[in-house]
Amino acid sequence: MTNILDEIRAKLNENIDENTRQTGKRYFKEQVTLYGVKTATVEKIAKEFFNIIKTDKNKAEIFALCDQLWQSGYMEESFIACSWSYTLNKQFEEKDWQIFEKWVKNYVSNWASCDTLCNHTIGSFVEMYPQYINELKKWAKSGNRWVKRASAVTLIIPARKGLFLNDIFEIAAILLMDKDDMVQKGYGWMLKAASQAHEKEVFDFVISNKKVMPRTALRYAIEKMPPYLKSRAMEK
Repeated sequence: MTNILDEIRAKLNENIDENTRQTGKRYFKEQVTLYGVKTATVEKIAKEFFNIIKTDKNKAEIFALCDQLWQSGYMEESFIACSWSYTLNKQFEEKDWQIFEKWVKNYVSNWASCDTLCNHTIGSFVEMYPQYINELKKWAKSGNRWVKRASAVTLIIPARKGLFLNDIFEIAAILLMDKDDMVQKGYGWMLKAASQAHEKEVFDFVISNKKVMPRTALRYAIEKMPPYLKSRAMEK
């Protein structure tokens, strides 16, 4: 098990680009740990090594490898873990929630790892097992900024499909006046995604809450709306 991780890390080290590392750090206010490998290269490495491990490892063993990748603290390794876990989405079972929740609560420490894990792996899980949206509502009340953001960004792709609108509004209401810009951007993005299928409902939600809704969240929520609705939403 360790050997394959050693090989992955050697491959990442072979592809380090200092300019990519320095550029990447500028996207984050918080401290992040990067090799400095281009995203497309990380994706290629993830696929290359998944094709090796899938022949002799089951889901539990692959998730254990993912856990070790998450533990490293390197963003590129977290992306590989996210790629592998999402690739197994057709095999998801309810018991996998405990693993995904552990990753969010213990390992996620920046918006990129949060969004990559939640948009795909956890978003797919929730579509399969919608009863776990109740767990997202608990996340929305967390004291951890990334757990709160995760409660919203998990629903981005389902929202674009027109799913879970009432739950989306409930989570947005819990997060509504949060002072953290990463949380504001997260639930604003969720509302924006929902507006693609439910423009009127999202607009009505924004208008009814605009007096207390942070401007950051509001701007995100209305980004895809036509100019005349944007103007109305932005009026003082």
